Amino acid sequence: MVRCDLCSLNGEEKPRINTEITEDTEGTEKKRPLRAASVEAVFMPSEGRQTICVSTQAGCAVDCQFCMTAQLGLIRNLTVGEILAQVLLPLEEHKERLAPRTNIVLMGQGEPLLNYDAVMAALRILLDNSGMGIAPRHATLSTSGIVPGIERLAGETLRPKLAISLNASNDEQRDVLMPINKKYPLRVLLEACKKFPRGAREYVTFEYVLLGGVNDTPEDARRVAKMMTDLGRVKVNLIPWNPGALPFAEPDQGRVAAFHKILLERGVPVFTRYSRGRDVMAACGQLALTQIESAQPSAAESR
Repeated sequence: MVRCDLCSLNGEEKPRINTEITEDTEGTEKKRPLRAASVEAVFMPSEGRQTICVSTQAGCAVDCQFCMTAQLGLIRNLTVGEILAQVLLPLEEHKERLAPRTNIVLMGQGEPLLNYDAVMAALRILLDNSGMGIAPRHATLSTSGIVPGIERLAGETLRPKLAISLNASNDEQRDVLMPINKKYPLRVLLEACKKFPRGAREYVTFEYVLLGGVNDTPEDARRVAKMMTDLGRVKVNLIPWNPGALPFAEPDQGRVAAFHKILLERGVPVFTRYSRGRDVMAACGQLALTQIESAQPSAAESR
């Protein structure tokens, strides 16, 4: 995981990062800043590609009950430069051993569609051929279901792929796990997903964190499969919950397999994803700044 204490991105001074580094057995890096609550991201090298999981806010206001980031509340929105730096810095740092392809996933701290203007300004630089030139098909934005933001994103000429953090099989369940559902219930969210434009071979992805004994029953699986009907090209990523200091449990492996099988049998493209970086608290749902300081950075830190 990369936690960035960002200096400058104005072209006059190279961005710097002051950190200590912890690396897990798979090469996922965790860097702790000298000044807390700055920027948090994850760099994951793998065969043929590297994936960078980017944060868009420090903390998050959406309050998903199973996510460590939610415990922080919203500290602040990240700037365009801070979002870009999460990509530029690790690519520069690992330039001698980069794979041919870079994937960008906006799945770190924060709700991207609640920092829309900064996120889209950064994405235009990353995706435009005159900027970083990363193919839009290699960028994914994940949202808890901010429907006005989804509708706005649908109108963008240059946009990433869309992923929805679903995590529940009905409104009653989702109201508890993801309170944002009370404002944008499943019926409204799914209608926005149905209308979302897709290019050739492009899918809307639904992410479903499996919580042991909460949302991982065969009945849940059947309801999710029914939800996917008539939405166009969709796929489901099942993500077994990653442990943290929260009152949930990892799902039984048998239940994970059964959930996967039910979706597959009903014609829903489904993948089970096991998160990397768990041993350095860099996996899905584990990102949480370990220190939060109210003090503003000094003038020296800001230069």
